[in-house]
Amino acid sequence: MGHFTEEDKATITSLWGKVNVEDAGGETLGRLLVVYPWTQRFFDSFGNLSSASAIMGNPKVKAHGKKVLTSLGDAIKHLDDLKGTFAQLSELHCDKLHVDP
Repeated sequence: MGHFTEEDKATITSLWGKVNVEDAGGETLGRLLVVYPWTQRFFDSFGNLSSASAIMGNPKVKAHGKKVLTSLGDAIKHLDDLKGTFAQLSELHCDKLHVDP
């Protein structure tokens, strides 16, 4: 992975500051599940994912989307060590959850 300049870091941090994690997280994960329905297999415990409206209104989708974007926000605080920042999360997704890379 390349290195970020100080200007890059400032730009990324500034842009991230404009993101509403709660709203954007649920919307983003919801869209992923609608546009790429095969990804729903990773979220069996989320309940009803039978239609776009069910997905977009699902509180578990919204909560997990927020969690994902919160994690991304944490990574933005550690741009010099992204690999280390996501090491445990990567292992969880690969070894326990068996999510394709």
